[in-house]
Amino acid sequence: MSDQLHVLVVDDEPRIRTLLWRYLADEGFKVSEAGDGVTMRAVLEREVIDLVLLDLMMPGEDGLSLARYIRQRSDIPIIMLTGKGDLIDRVAGLETGADDYITKPFELREVLARIRTVMRRAGPRISAAAVQSEPATGENTSEVLVFEGWRFDLLRRELRRMTGELVPLTAGEFELLCVFARRPNRVLNREQLIDLVKGREWASYDRGVDTQVMRLRKKIESDPGNPCLIKTVRGAGYVFAAAVTLG
Repeated sequence: MSDQLHVLVVDDEPRIRTLLWRYLADEGFKVSEAGDGVTMRAVLEREVIDLVLLDLMMPGEDGLSLARYIRQRSDIPIIMLTGKGDLIDRVAGLETGADDYITKPFELREVLARIRTVMRRAGPRISAAAVQSEPATGENTSEVLVFEGWRFDLLRRELRRMTGELVPLTAGEFELLCVFARRPNRVLNREQLIDLVKGREWASYDRGVDTQVMRLRKKIESDPGNPCLIKTVRGAGYVFAAAVTLG
């Protein structure tokens, strides 16, 4: 099995697709491309994709709707490409489920650095076939944290309800939950969260932290509008208000 990472470039501009394809291929990536949503879906159906570079502004279906489509079906890391510098576009991309964003025009070395950072945070991807063929040894080699009806396996990067249902997390959501679950009942301000998670897309504005918290609440809270696990401490930050034990 090849360890070559497979990147899907989705952009309506052929010049951009060709530029990224050539550069990333030279850097050792397998690269597929799509100029619209129909082609993107077809590629995702037939290929195993490790990361999607997704243009925000495209005719027809825009990048936000395509990011929602991807996120509803998988936790594949998404990096948004946007020609706009407006903060609201960046936040909208993160709220939709993107893991990072790059503003056009971009330096190719920056694209490579962002891809490596996001993939490093996402951790190793395990195929469904590999999971199905994995022998049941009965040995617990993972660090598993248990809290309020959840089992959080840090090694496998899996969050499950006690019923066994798997709840997929993006790379950013996983890192944020790691920070909270390892520091229960401790108030953490935005600067501390940025430092602990080391998420580049958070570093330029505080609302990026709030966006990630909002997304995580939707995954783990029974009522995200009235959270009981990740609570806001007015003027101070957030606290993970749960008893956490080793599973």
